[in-house]
Amino acid sequence: MRERADGRETGRLLSIGAFARLARLSPKALRLYDELGLLPPAHVDPANGYRRYAPAQLERARLVAWLRRLGMPLARIRDVCELAAGPAAEAVAAYWAQTEAATAARRELAAFLVDHLKRKDEDEAMKDTPTGSARPGRPLPLPLGIRYAALSDAGLVRESNQDTAYAGDRLLAVADGFGGAGASAGAAAVEALRGLENFDGGALRPGDLLNVLADAAGQANRSVRGVVPAGTADHTGTTLTAMLWTGSHLALVHVGDSRAYLLRGGELFQITHDHTHVQSLVEEGRLTPEEAESHPQRALLFRALDGSDGVEPEVGLREARPGDRYLLCSDGLSAVVPSDAVREVLGAAPGPGRAVRDLVALAHDAGAPDNVSCVVADVIAQVSQAVPVDGATDVSAPM
Repeated sequence: MRERADGRETGRLLSIGAFARLARLSPKALRLYDELGLLPPAHVDPANGYRRYAPAQLERARLVAWLRRLGMPLARIRDVCELAAGPAAEAVAAYWAQTEAATAARRELAAFLVDHLKRKDEDEAMKDTPTGSARPGRPLPLPLGIRYAALSDAGLVRESNQDTAYAGDRLLAVADGFGGAGASAGAAAVEALRGLENFDGGALRPGDLLNVLADAAGQANRSVRGVVPAGTADHTGTTLTAMLWTGSHLALVHVGDSRAYLLRGGELFQITHDHTHVQSLVEEGRLTPEEAESHPQRALLFRALDGSDGVEPEVGLREARPGDRYLLCSDGLSAVVPSDAVREVLGAAPGPGRAVRDLVALAHDAGAPDNVSCVVADVIAQVSQAVPVDGATDVSAPM
C-alpha cells in the first residue's frame, strides 16, 4: 500500500517542513506557535531538537491559519482552539462582530476627516478673497453653542443609583456602574473627564483631539481601578458615553452599552455601538432586534471600563448643525423604552430640561426596573456671547 503524502495511511509523524506545507504555515510560524503553547509538536528529538507533527494536528493547524487571516490575536486563537466546535463558532462570530464594529467606527472617522480636510481647503482658499469674505453663494458660518440638561433617577426597583449623569459647557457624560462599587466607578470615570471642561478643543487638529479623548478615557479606566477594593473578586466597572463640545463639533468617546443618539430633521439615529454579547449575535444574524430585547444575556458586556489593561474605547467626531439634539442615556432608558417613543419625546420637548424629565417619566411608565439617566443637548446658533442653560438649569439628581 502506498503511503499518503500527509502520513495518514501509516500514522507516521511528519517533519516540520512537510507539516508546514500541508498546513499552509511557515516553519517559522510553527516554531512561534510551539513557543506559545498554541501548537506544540507531537515529538521533539532530544538529540537534535527536530520537531515532528502528527497528521491529526493538521486540522488544528489549519484552523490557526484561518484565524490568523482574520487578524485574530494569538492569545485569543489559543482560547478558541480549546473550545468545542459549537462554542468555538460562537467565539469566532463574536470576534468578527467586534471587528466589524471597530471598522464601522473607523469608517465614520474617515468620513469626518475627508469632510474636514475639504472644508479646510475651502477655508484656505477663502482667505485669498478680499477681506476674507465668504465666497459667492456661501454665507459666513454662524457661531454655535449648546444648551443642555441632565437627570439621573434610581428607577422604581433598585434601592440605590449606580448611574452618573453630567452636563457642562463642554462635557456631556453618562456612566452606568456595575458591581459592588459600581456607583463609585461611574462617578470616578466621569470625574476623570471633567478636566476637559477647561480644554480648548478648537485649537487642536481632529486627530489630536481624538487622542486627547482616548487619553482621558484611559485615565477614567485607571480611576475605576482605584475604586475597586483590593483583594476582592467582585467584578466592578462602568460604561461610559461622553461627548466633548469644541464649538463646531462634538467629539465622542464610548465604552459599553450606554448610548448616544442624534435627532436631526425629525429622524433619530443611534450613533454608538452596544458592546454586548447580544448585539454581536444580532449583527451575525443569529438574533433579531426584537429577540435581543428580551434575551436573558442582553446586558452582558464584552467591553467596559473595569480597570483592566487593554480597554479600547470608541472615539469619533461629529459635525454640529443648528437644530441638532443629542441624547446620552444609560440602558435604564434604552432597554425599556422603544426608540419611536424616545424620538417622539425628543422631538416634542421645547428644551433639554423638559426632554430629560419626559424621558425619565417614560422609563417610569415602563416599570423603570433599572437606574435611568439622560443628558440632552441642543446645538443652537448663538446670538450673544452667553448661551444660557435650559430653563431647568442643571437638573442632575443627587447620586
